Amino acid sequence: MTKLDILVFAAHPDDAELGCSGTIASHVAFGHKVGVVDFTQGEMGTRGTPELRLLEADASSKILKLSVRENLGFKDVYFKNDEAHQLKLIEMIRKYKPELVLANAVSDRHPDHGKGSNLATTACFMSGLRKIETYLNGVQQELWRPKFVYHYIQNNYVEPDFVMDITHSGKQKLIAFLHSNLSFTIPLVRNL
Repeated sequence: MTKLDILVFAAHPDDAELGCSGTIASHVAFGHKVGVVDFTQGEMGTRGTPELRLLEADASSKILKLSVRENLGFKDVYFKNDEAHQLKLIEMIRKYKPELVLANAVSDRHPDHGKGSNLATTACFMSGLRKIETYLNGVQQELWRPKFVYHYIQNNYVEPDFVMDITHSGKQKLIAFLHSNLSFTIPLVRNL
């Protein structure tokens, strides 16, 4: 089992690439182990299919040199911050024992981002409670609570508490973004 320095929670397979892939690439370059856990396959998205979204996530994971990437298969748009979903996230937190968690924006245009943020924050606290028991492969997991939980900015602008310089990983962020959105078309205008 891989112990991670940073675990990124994302409601959809491209959220981590759009919101914090520069930060991910920077930390990997510093030698940190980073993983992503996607909640859904993004099956309700306008572009692409769940199968394509998983292929995009895999390609992007290789570019970002992630230590692990998992998809929990929650139902896109319909997942909730309830006991069943909290327990799945607690299992992931206790499995990877991250020091730091990055999660979706607290409030955003897409309702899943805010729900994902609340779910991740709740699970990070609950993962340190002794009376919540989770099991991995039939073995009871040890409790674990990350030291820090931060939220990455997505669609809506939010005044950041701090900014990380990702100048040296900007190109890698762009490549990861493009691979995580093969079904997304960017219109180009040629200057004449």
